[in-house]
Amino acid sequence: MRDLARRAVVLLSGGLDSATTLAMAREQGYDCHALSLDYGQRHHAELAAARAIANQQGAREHRVMHLGLGPFAGCALTDTRIAVPESPSEGIPVTYVPARNTIMLSLALGWAEVLDADAIFIGVNALDYSGYPDCRPDFIAAYQRLADVATKRAIEGRPIKIEAPLINLSKAAIISLGLRLGVDYAATVSCYQADATGRACGRCDSCRLRRQGFQEAGVPDPTRYYGEAIFLPVSL
Repeated sequence: MRDLARRAVVLLSGGLDSATTLAMAREQGYDCHALSLDYGQRHHAELAAARAIANQQGAREHRVMHLGLGPFAGCALTDTRIAVPESPSEGIPVTYVPARNTIMLSLALGWAEVLDADAIFIGVNALDYSGYPDCRPDFIAAYQRLADVATKRAIEGRPIKIEAPLINLSKAAIISLGLRLGVDYAATVSCYQADATGRACGRCDSCRLRRQGFQEAGVPDPTRYYGEAIFLPVSL
């Protein structure tokens, strides 16, 4: 007989959004199993941050799956020959990792079935999302339809819910919510080119969005920066 604990798989990158998402899942009473993906990202320090966050927030367990996307991803986050943009750009940026969220959700869906989990939490956001197509509500809705026909639980009448609680929140709103839930944002790593210790560049798109969020939330930014970080205007 299945126990009464509500289980959830939480995709945990080590960044600000996913740390907040884990805190939200915990607040809702889920027994959380955190999942991170080592896909060959240049900002590898985010995985150490994910481990720290999972421990701080009392996740039941934290697993890192290794799946190198570098050979075919062709993006600045997996190919060091491609520079990380340090100024706003039009269209989908070169930091987009093709199919990353689809792959991550598929891995989470498989683990959720093994765990007999009720939900998968993912920290995608449709407002401060840098133009990535797999961070939109349409993507989450489409993946929910897939999960509803692709899993044993769904066929048995117990579908796994894909939860994206940050989808319509601004970065400032996310930060305010996370602070209320006790998230330690100093432990998170958002920078696309963070150094080995997790210090941020202060110039990439992710750094600008993060810094703008703290400014708009009216709270100090705990981010550690390296070298002579040049802070570009936060408005995109």
